[in-house]
Amino acid sequence: MERIKQAIEKAKKQGTAGVSSDAAPVVDQEAKSQALNGQIEVNYLYTDVVNLDPAHLEKNRIVAFNKNHHANWAFDVLRTKVLQKMDEHGWRTLAITSPTLESGKTVVAINLATSIAHQTQRTAMLVDFDLRRPMVANYLGLKRQLSFNDVLSGKAEVPQALVNPGLPRLVVLPTARSVPKSSEVLSSSRVAGIIEELRNRYQDRIVIFDLPPVLAADDVLAVLPRIDCVLMVVGSGMSNQKEVEEAMRHVGSANLLGVVLNKDEAPARKGYY
Repeated sequence: MERIKQAIEKAKKQGTAGVSSDAAPVVDQEAKSQALNGQIEVNYLYTDVVNLDPAHLEKNRIVAFNKNHHANWAFDVLRTKVLQKMDEHGWRTLAITSPTLESGKTVVAINLATSIAHQTQRTAMLVDFDLRRPMVANYLGLKRQLSFNDVLSGKAEVPQALVNPGLPRLVVLPTARSVPKSSEVLSSSRVAGIIEELRNRYQDRIVIFDLPPVLAADDVLAVLPRIDCVLMVVGSGMSNQKEVEEAMRHVGSANLLGVVLNKDEAPARKGYY
């Protein structure tokens, strides 16, 4: 644990901020209006709206949907720190990754996106770009006929694969199955076009991409240059100091927001942040 914390401190010094905590145009097909008090309201015309099972979310540690959950505060703090730094630089796309497997990066990505969507002057999109082990749909309990897999195969456009999970200012682009040659897919011009369109579609939207672990394959290296900034999730006891340092070295010149220490057993942290 102490060695991991030392590596995290090193990452903080290297990063811009420490946080302990060939594509066709993409149209979201949403009707948006802004109320007089500045609150953003979204009316979904074609995007499917589904209701999630609270018990399933709780079981998978997706706590940010419930503002009264005792662990929700940690993701609100993380949200504030992340948004402050992104706003400072005009960044609107964020990659979330980890050094190794089982670090809890997907849980952090879902909860952070949800926390951002709770803000009345923000909207959020969560994209499952872990094409090797996609888990966003599983964690949320989404059962979809269309997903990012169908977009890649040409059977659907992005708007058809989007889903609103019952939270007004949040949309999810799930990936249902693993994708062969994932690093080649992520480095393709089609994916580049999708990322660019998602970034520029709405000025108030933060797009979060859940990526594979850095050391699992070259997927992160393939797509990271196309994304504005990155957040590293280190699972306590899941990565050693060498793995953390190697992951940070691979991230290289990317705009590192900081490091989240996840799965901490300290009681005050509730194991989430």
